Amino acid sequence: MAIIKPFKGLRPPKDIIEEVASLPYDVMNSEEATKMAEGKNASLLHITRAEIEFELGTDPHEEKVYIKAKDNFNDFQNKGILVQDSEAHYYIYAQTMNGKTQYGIVGAAACQDYIDGIIKKHELTRPDKEEDRKVLTRYLKANIEPVFFTYRAVPEIDAIVENIVNTKDPEYDFTAEDGFGHHFWVIENPETNATLEKLFEEKVPFTYVADGHHRTAAAAGMSEEFKKANPNHTGNEPYNYFMAVHFPDDQLQIIDYNRVVKDLNGLSNEDFLNKIEENFSISEVSESILKPTKLHNFSMYLNGKWYGLTAKSNTYNDNNPIDSLDVSVLSKFILEPVLNIKDLRTDTRIEFIGGIRGLGELSKRVDNGDMAVAFALFPVSMKQLMNIADTNNIMPPKVTWFEPKLRSGLVINKLD
Repeated sequence: MAIIKPFKGLRPPKDIIEEVASLPYDVMNSEEATKMAEGKNASLLHITRAEIEFELGTDPHEEKVYIKAKDNFNDFQNKGILVQDSEAHYYIYAQTMNGKTQYGIVGAAACQDYIDGIIKKHELTRPDKEEDRKVLTRYLKANIEPVFFTYRAVPEIDAIVENIVNTKDPEYDFTAEDGFGHHFWVIENPETNATLEKLFEEKVPFTYVADGHHRTAAAAGMSEEFKKANPNHTGNEPYNYFMAVHFPDDQLQIIDYNRVVKDLNGLSNEDFLNKIEENFSISEVSESILKPTKLHNFSMYLNGKWYGLTAKSNTYNDNNPIDSLDVSVLSKFILEPVLNIKDLRTDTRIEFIGGIRGLGELSKRVDNGDMAVAFALFPVSMKQLMNIADTNNIMPPKVTWFEPKLRSGLVINKLD
């Protein structure tokens, strides 16, 4: 069963929360981070993207960048930008998008649960990205940004959350520049905290990494490192845990994650279409955007037109959790054999675009000559995601996209 504990969060005063809070480190480049932090001396980006303190083009993995992040982290605490709670709490973090609100519980997940498979993953991690987060954790001795987890909903936990959000004013309540709402409660009552801890232990057999595989793997790796460096290790130290926001599965929606490709591998438009028709039926051609409406249906934008594609029955196996995925179908029958894209993680001819940006972004990238063809996919479901994790399978890259992204800076978990 899952071990998720309350912790003594390090948080900003409410009057500066909007300046401190930022998007997560991995959804922007250095130039974008610099612009986002402009005029915001208390932005968490001064810690999570500390290369913005140096000249443009500075490698974010240089030692001086990590040292600056540590200095800024200490400075934020000395100046009262970040203040640690005196008691351990759970926290409720809610996000509102398009009129829909999802409520998650922020708690400290056990690193051992990740090692033991209680925390289930569905993606492989890249060693370079994992190492980057480990180095930052080594310098800061803190989980500076939360991980996005889900679990099968528990009515008793839902009832506690509902009671708190309906009877208490949030500690933080603001709408970010992207229009998404962020709401945050501190669970003060010791009995409520104890009840939640017990409910997680008794009612939640597994949790699932929705977004943040690299941060999760890095946290587990650093826990082992801190453990080896402590001759008096007991297992109760803060470094045995890491911060995660746990959302019940029935409140989450996965958004489509689409693909654009730079060229047609030397093929003419006509030859490309002929090759695709070997495994896909072209159901519709339009100058207006076509959006996939169910599994095994795709939309493709090529040469100023949208094509509706239906995968033929030989291309998928709905009894296999990986072979049933549309990203697998696209890779096996178009990207690999036709476009010669073998490795989605390293091939620079392919890029991925979250559905939050709309399908118009796909046609824009093709029309401006940057890309040759675009593919829109129907999003996977939470049931598919959990089934893949439960069967210890690993999905192809870039399958899931969750919005809104968790805001960093609402709470931090110190590890010492």
